[in-house]
Amino acid sequence: MIVAIDGPAGAGKSTVARALAERLGFRYLDTGAMYRALTWLALQRGIPLGDGRPLGALAREHPVTFDERGRVFIQGSDVTSAIRLARVDQMVPVVARHPEVREVMRERQRELALEGDAVIEGRDIGTVVAPDAAVKVYLVADPAVRTRRRLSERADVGSDALATDLKVRDELDRVRMQPAPDAEEIDTTDLGVDEVVARIEALVRMRALA
Repeated sequence: MIVAIDGPAGAGKSTVARALAERLGFRYLDTGAMYRALTWLALQRGIPLGDGRPLGALAREHPVTFDERGRVFIQGSDVTSAIRLARVDQMVPVVARHPEVREVMRERQRELALEGDAVIEGRDIGTVVAPDAAVKVYLVADPAVRTRRRLSERADVGSDALATDLKVRDELDRVRMQPAPDAEEIDTTDLGVDEVVARIEALVRMRALA
């Protein structure tokens, strides 16, 4: 079974998806980490981030992998921590917007999805990557809450910079990121992680019994 969790940055996708996967015994697939890993590798190699063609070729040559603990690897390197650095955080939207990159990444995400039960989170999982997912959820939250959550994860970046970053990402995502028609929308503004996980788990259990 595939559980697709989409939504904007700061809505709680990663935290919720990771906790849900652990509770269900499913694999957790963080698609955002895949774009971050590619961005990290491109920066390491000095590849221009404004040209999608070499970035797409780089993504195809070095597919991102995950181990059983959810660690992220590219070109044989464990980049789980490195991809959360400020420089990668700032440049990943530039890399992710290229159609050449998205095509390769979506192919890879579908390959990983075929490996068994998984919770997959991102921005277009329920609409593009896994439109046949058994359960689709779209998380939203108040912008101020999203900024606060991101700040707790990224103490090395100021709150004003993070708020601006979220606004920019929302504008970039507005065209390509829409909830699937059959997705369950959950506003996480006033909910704890356990509450959100419980709601999605109930959807999964219902779907399994259908």
